[in-house]
Amino acid sequence: MTTANANQNFDGVVVARTPLQMALRRFRRNKVGVISFWVLVVMYLSAIFAPFLAPYSITTQHEEYPYVKPSGIHVVHKGQLRSPFIYGSKTERDPVTFKKLSVVDRENPIPLNFLTRGEEYRFLGIFKSDLHLFGVDPERGYYFPLGTDKFGRDLLSRMLVGGQVSLTVGVVGILISFTIGIVLGGISGYFGGWIDGFIQRVIEVLLSFPRLPILLALSTIIPAKWPSTWVYLGIVAVLAFIGWAALARVVRGQVISARNIDYVQAARGLGASDLRVILRHIMPNLSSFLIVTATLALPGYILGESALSFLGLGIKEPMTSWGLLLKDAQNFETLNLYPWLLLPGLMIVISVLAFNFMGDALRDAADTQSR
Repeated sequence: MTTANANQNFDGVVVARTPLQMALRRFRRNKVGVISFWVLVVMYLSAIFAPFLAPYSITTQHEEYPYVKPSGIHVVHKGQLRSPFIYGSKTERDPVTFKKLSVVDRENPIPLNFLTRGEEYRFLGIFKSDLHLFGVDPERGYYFPLGTDKFGRDLLSRMLVGGQVSLTVGVVGILISFTIGIVLGGISGYFGGWIDGFIQRVIEVLLSFPRLPILLALSTIIPAKWPSTWVYLGIVAVLAFIGWAALARVVRGQVISARNIDYVQAARGLGASDLRVILRHIMPNLSSFLIVTATLALPGYILGESALSFLGLGIKEPMTSWGLLLKDAQNFETLNLYPWLLLPGLMIVISVLAFNFMGDALRDAADTQSR
């Protein structure tokens, strides 16, 4: 037994590593992949606990504070060390344009409270609560860590809640498209014959359409009067519909290769049913391939939803997503004056890169020739 596949415990006994342990070891060696994994963990946890982390509701408007710049937390005021606080804002008029401007009021320090009471929300849509991670006394002012939009809505709160949509669209879409792709691709590759021919012709028709035009065309089918939740499900269905075909073709090829392996032929010779052969002998061989493929496919769903919402064909108010938030930054003049409106785009870039880096790391970890 080679040292690559075994190690010794404290008693000097050689213990063999399982394939999973070896894959995890190879994954941990990829520092970029590990960092990407933890970045995604933080992003998904932030999405789950978004109502608790967000200081305000996504629909709360502070009309007197439009386009407020991001503000930081301070601990020193006039040379004196204090508990964390923020500077409030006051409204002034521009002497040239006479427009209302929100400027920092450095004479008005406002204490920053942690685990404070605020606007009521439903955690996971079930439990009522009004506990927030941080906030300030509304009678003294407001705190906007990442600034506000044109309606005075807190951008941090909208980004956190928007992450729930943008990040879960990919997961739900992958579950649907992979279920369809694995089932049809597995049936096509295992049984062959006219079934294989029919499924492959359907796949070829779907793959013949350009992705972006068919995505835009299908999204227009979603009625504008649908509730936000239905629109979300409609977007997921559209993305899943155009995403399963390529996977089904690859799964078909993998199943064709796996069905000719000796132990698969032996199982069939012993009278095992087709379902048992597929579930117990073929699919386990595809598990690592499917995990890697799903990880690398997730960014496409995030980008698809973001593109549709940015163009006004996806998520609608009062829901929000990173793509919908980017819609406020499509005007160059607005972007030049209020660059913090691009922050949702940064979240899209980070999430897509993290999934790609982690997918590459998983692919290398699943490679048995890798050391």
